Amino acid sequence: SQTASARTDIRDCSMDPPYLPPTATNTTARLTALRATMRARSVDAYIVPSTDAHMSEYIAERDARLGWLTGFTGSAGTVVVTQDKAALWTDSRYWTQAERQLDCNWELQRTTWIQSIGLWIVEAVPEGHNVSLDPFLFSIDTWDSYSQALQSFGRTLLPLETNFVDEVWGDQRPPVASSEIYSLPAAFTGSSWQEKVAGIRQQMEQHSRHPTAVLLSGLEETAWLFNLRGDDIPYNPVFYSYTLLTHTSISLFVDEARLSASARESLQAECPGKLCVELLGYGEARAHLHRYAQGNVIIWLGTEYTNYGLYSAIPQEKLLEESYSPVMLAKAVKNTKEQDLLRAAHVRDAVAVIQYLLWLEKMVPQGLVDEFSGAQHIDALRKAQQHNRGPSFQSISASG
Repeated sequence: SQTASARTDIRDCSMDPPYLPPTATNTTARLTALRATMRARSVDAYIVPSTDAHMSEYIAERDARLGWLTGFTGSAGTVVVTQDKAALWTDSRYWTQAERQLDCNWELQRTTWIQSIGLWIVEAVPEGHNVSLDPFLFSIDTWDSYSQALQSFGRTLLPLETNFVDEVWGDQRPPVASSEIYSLPAAFTGSSWQEKVAGIRQQMEQHSRHPTAVLLSGLEETAWLFNLRGDDIPYNPVFYSYTLLTHTSISLFVDEARLSASARESLQAECPGKLCVELLGYGEARAHLHRYAQGNVIIWLGTEYTNYGLYSAIPQEKLLEESYSPVMLAKAVKNTKEQDLLRAAHVRDAVAVIQYLLWLEKMVPQGLVDEFSGAQHIDALRKAQQHNRGPSFQSISASG
């Protein structure tokens, strides 16, 4: 029939054998390995999100666990795997894409509500059985929502710090970022990192609950605070890190070997002292936080992007929870110099866009340009502008 031939780009699991388009990924071996790992740990359902430990909107290839497991490359989704079922929840932007990329191991659920994921799990997993997830990949709020959705039905939510997908992915998983973390030149910063730290410490003193520390989990928070940049995530000038800032000390959890010489010098120029940045391994954040939380302390954090794995290391009475940390809010307010820099960047970008429109007017009538070559050309025009470090996302061009 015509409809069948017209839609050969999406899967048809009702046929025998099922029809899969060439864009679908065969996930049978990956699911078999994941289920074996789950059985070995007595886990009946495993939840996999599409984010990283910092709730980043865009993620590195190494963190694309959902994409590797399913073949689905959309930026938002949640997956649940049991011994005999596997389902993906995603929003309407991605339904067609999912039907092109998933094989018939997967059910597509056309919703994103945690309640609906919870109800699916309750139906798929008998009472008293274990539902597990990696606590470092869920925000505090998301964790609480799952916990409430499941515990009222007698299903236990079990945080396990080894990530099952990482275990199965093994040495095929993309490596840890190794590129340089560098200092932003003073010409591009509104204020020095020492001034920023002083401003945050002042806010800590003025807060009615007198927090003794601020925990920074958002990657852009640490990058902004120390005037450092990296490229661990495509199109985003950030690097994997956490920061714990107290009145007298600063701990930066990062892969120290990647810091440029000038970055390290800038961070440690005033050692010892309360403007000395202590460099600790990225993986040491939770243990350090746990030790710090034993004392007579109050830790201020942003619940929107702090993961449950770190949060659970801090006793409830020692927490000051707000949606965003004071660093996230300070970063959002641009001073005069930053405003001037933003305007200048927009002017440079506008020049590139005007050059592009002129080029299109000449090229399109000759039939010499398509969406892809157009995107490549505007990227090249932007790159030719001074101070350009690349686009902020992949150029999306359309016609008709």
